[in-house]
Amino acid sequence: MDRNPSPPPADRDQEEEQDPAGGDCVGRTVYSKHWLFGVLSGLIQTVTSENAKSGSDDKESQMELDEEMENDICRVWDMSMDEDVALFLQEFNAPDIFMGILVKSKCPRLREICMGILGNMACFQEICVSISSDKNLGQVILHCVYDSDPPTLLETSRLLLTCLSQTEVASVWVERIREQPAVHDSICFIMSSSTNVDLLVKVGEVVDKLFDLDEKLMLEWIRNGAARPLDQPQEDCDEQPVFRIVPCVLEAAKQVRSENPEGLDVYMHILQLLTTVDDGIQAIVQCPDTRKDTWNLLFDMVCHEFCQADDPPIMLQEQKTVLASVLSVLSAICSSQAEQEHPKMETGINKGRKEELGISSAKKCELLDALIFKLLWLFRGEETVAQGLKEGQLNKQKCSCAFQSLLPLYGPVVEDFVKILHDVDKALAEDLEESFPSLKVQT
Repeated sequence: MDRNPSPPPADRDQEEEQDPAGGDCVGRTVYSKHWLFGVLSGLIQTVTSENAKSGSDDKESQMELDEEMENDICRVWDMSMDEDVALFLQEFNAPDIFMGILVKSKCPRLREICMGILGNMACFQEICVSISSDKNLGQVILHCVYDSDPPTLLETSRLLLTCLSQTEVASVWVERIREQPAVHDSICFIMSSSTNVDLLVKVGEVVDKLFDLDEKLMLEWIRNGAARPLDQPQEDCDEQPVFRIVPCVLEAAKQVRSENPEGLDVYMHILQLLTTVDDGIQAIVQCPDTRKDTWNLLFDMVCHEFCQADDPPIMLQEQKTVLASVLSVLSAICSSQAEQEHPKMETGINKGRKEELGISSAKKCELLDALIFKLLWLFRGEETVAQGLKEGQLNKQKCSCAFQSLLPLYGPVVEDFVKILHDVDKALAEDLEESFPSLKVQT
């Protein structure tokens, strides 16, 4: 024999001694099936009792969750990140239980936790497909986008993003969202009014994913006229401001700007996606206030936030994605203005329109100076300068053009660059000094 003989079959009594739970464990975990049964049964009883206590006169009242039940269901929330537990919950029809809670319960904390568990379960492809194929559950989940509780909205957004990220079911959710225009209204309201940065970031990720997945949906949201707060009576809606996608995106971007750079990246990418279609560019430039707000926000970030002189080089790697989106949007705005100023060059974007963007030449020059400054800032190292010269990114003509724009305002930056250039290409450095005598004197 080339291996040891197999052990004899274990006696059943011995198995029970080795596994006192008697097969009670969920999959390969140490979690108890009976305990999970108890918690889920307790959930059903809680909602049943809640509905029995709630009379028709207190529909707006919010229920508090029993501390012990909250602790138990939060444990299930944590456990649901394990695939074995998620599959067991699926087999026990837990999604149906959660759907009933989301529909019937007036306890925000309970709805948040149930949505959070569904979000964890949806991380596993098999379960995500099952959840997504349930039309009733899908409608309930989308209805939770209208919830007034920020934590529940956060978990709902997380679940939606998870499902939209699954190739097999993404189209199902896009179509469901398209069929419910109120989802657009609610998301616009959240972006324009919420101060919860975590929620704004997650909602932004959902919008970014939707626009990236389906251009038709993006166009529908761009063209969607107005939305009103969910609690605003229809008869008073004329007194409310009109919410449109671009102003809402800008408002959310301003809110997350100082607290979450990742969130800012998401919202700048949304703006960039909008500029990929004619209607999106029009949504940015056709309204004077929107046009001005977009330009001012992006202009301020480029000039005063990205690639500052005292930033370490690693900052470039962290900022390059968002900076690329910002510059792309600014370029689209400037291109739109150029088309307006030269009617013969117009495309379908601005045919028949002569509206001025209101961006002064001084502002454009200031932006150009800032961009050139940042390009030189990127080349502040011998290896980077050498690589730039080798690849043709740097030469006498480009350097001269940049120096003309930067001097004398950014003299120290240019001087530092020339000093580095002396060590890499002395002839080019001396040639530039001849063209700009002030540098030769100071270096």
